[in-house]
Amino acid sequence: MENKKNNPAKISSISQFHDLLRLPKPLHPMVSLVDNTQLVVNEDLANYAFLLDFYKVSYKFSTNGKMGYGQGYYDFNEGGLMFSSPNQLIFTENEEGAEYGGYTLLFHPDFIRNYPLGKNIKKYGFFSYDTNEALHLSDSEKTTILGLLNSIENELHTAIDEMSQDVIVSYIDVLLNYSNRFYKRQFITRKTISNDLLLKVENTLNDYFNNAETLKRGLPSVDFLASQINVSSHYLSDMLRNLTGQNAQQHIHSKLIEKSKDFLMTTNLSVAEIAYQLGFEYPQSFSKLFKKKTSLTPLEFKNSFN
Repeated sequence: MENKKNNPAKISSISQFHDLLRLPKPLHPMVSLVDNTQLVVNEDLANYAFLLDFYKVSYKFSTNGKMGYGQGYYDFNEGGLMFSSPNQLIFTENEEGAEYGGYTLLFHPDFIRNYPLGKNIKKYGFFSYDTNEALHLSDSEKTTILGLLNSIENELHTAIDEMSQDVIVSYIDVLLNYSNRFYKRQFITRKTISNDLLLKVENTLNDYFNNAETLKRGLPSVDFLASQINVSSHYLSDMLRNLTGQNAQQHIHSKLIEKSKDFLMTTNLSVAEIAYQLGFEYPQSFSKLFKKKTSLTPLEFKNSFN
């Protein structure tokens, strides 16, 4: 990311994005499907940062080279499906001789606003995943995704009528549902990597709760935990939920309850003192969380061992 321009360019419309990359005008003002072979990053746009006002879904592969995406670089030799939401940083990287294939789907939030997808799209955490968390498609999955993109392209080339938007939104909805399914498969098939991350999560939480100095900072956050194992917070929660049935916040709470039980069983500290030791600002917050997780108050739990 060296020499990247300082101020990201705000791109408010899909037409503006097409103009910037010297693409033909979009067939629809609020949705577009771009053949990546048409993407030519001019020298003056190399290392250029953008903030888009719309969603971007890209299936990309490269015969060589790499491309900037989000906060880092991604090697597209294998091919990957990547997602970005409005106001997420995107930047270009001009690799000499690199040739990119695949497609890029762009759609504005207003295009889906009056549909259930307009509200439900927030449930797809992969729109906030980092560069190295792309979805790698199997051959059959690639056929499914490219088939849906092809259907969107065909609809865009059909004369616009009163059903056009309904049909395209339906295809986008199905595309995102399939992507969600394929990510769940990826968490399973890459179980060795996921288990390594799970072990790092456990070790990080153990180190945090066993260190009086770190506890003085307060309870660990999901963002802190994700940063310690070098993944995005959304990816961490989705991975943990698929492996263990608990998201990242629930893992933190489980480790917290485990540590608090140790204090209650092995020390003479008061409930308030334990709460402060664990990073709580108010003892009542600790007692409320403990009862929610165990169905007992801290004192009831302590007395059950006396």
